[in-house]
Amino acid sequence: MKLTEQLGIHYPIIQGAMAQIAKAPLVAAVSNAGGLGIIASGGMSAEDLRAEIQKTKTLTDKPFGVNLMLMMTNIEELTEVIIEEGVKIITTGAGTPKSYMPKWKEAGIIVIPVVPSVMIAKRMEKLGADAVIAEGTEAGGHVGETTTMALLPQIVDAVSIPVIAAGGIADGRGMAAVFALGAQGVQVGTRFLATDECPVHPNFKAAVLKAGDRDTTVTGRRNGAPVRSIKNKMIKEYLRLEEENVDRDTLEQLTMGSLRKAVFDGDTDNGSVMAGQITGLVTEIKPCQVVIEEMMREAKAVAAGLIVE
Repeated sequence: MKLTEQLGIHYPIIQGAMAQIAKAPLVAAVSNAGGLGIIASGGMSAEDLRAEIQKTKTLTDKPFGVNLMLMMTNIEELTEVIIEEGVKIITTGAGTPKSYMPKWKEAGIIVIPVVPSVMIAKRMEKLGADAVIAEGTEAGGHVGETTTMALLPQIVDAVSIPVIAAGGIADGRGMAAVFALGAQGVQVGTRFLATDECPVHPNFKAAVLKAGDRDTTVTGRRNGAPVRSIKNKMIKEYLRLEEENVDRDTLEQLTMGSLRKAVFDGDTDNGSVMAGQITGLVTEIKPCQVVIEEMMREAKAVAAGLIVE
């Protein structure tokens, strides 16, 4: 079965579950445009998630999903809400879904883990995942070490379930490229930051539009929690402290509340502006509908011209 049929969507484009950003306005806009919107539940209580799901339902009658960060302690409660609200698609990250998988499958939920390696992709398939998202280190937010170009075809060859590509995809050219490597769909995050419906501070969007190909960096590799963000005052201080091998608590103190500062307060100097290396291609704010339709048109045009004689 094709991925679009499996998920009940028109276009094979999934919106990345960006923490504190992927909420009802953006999720519904992507789903209404034919893609799959994903609510980011990280940091939410069960009541918060229920409210966000119900709000999304008022804005769209199309399929949408919920992302679960499995390191959170309230996954059982969030699972109950997802089942009660009838959400049928879950993406996962930051942990293994092993202990939750039976309950999700019993409820008829499609489970799609985000994976950074072949080993984990194979493990997720054995656990019963319906598809996997192969995310390269080009992506914004929490990342692995392998690039999308290298990671994707290896995972495609290693598993029999559909593979969705993520990391470094912002237009139809990138979409056509990963389809050539065996992907059945794409997960897009950074491009959706610069959309009319994305509920972030205008300063955050401006920082994304301004950033070029060398303006993101990864912090946290030394302590095992790598995150890609746009370089700013706070990031430079973090990297300086990392070089001095300061303790983890000091680093966490520096970044405490930093995402909220950027997303809601618009403090792009002291906040965390998570975005991918593809920011240099993101130069204009557009509606989600236009972004998705342009990606599809360009991908089809590129694919049509890829006949090698």
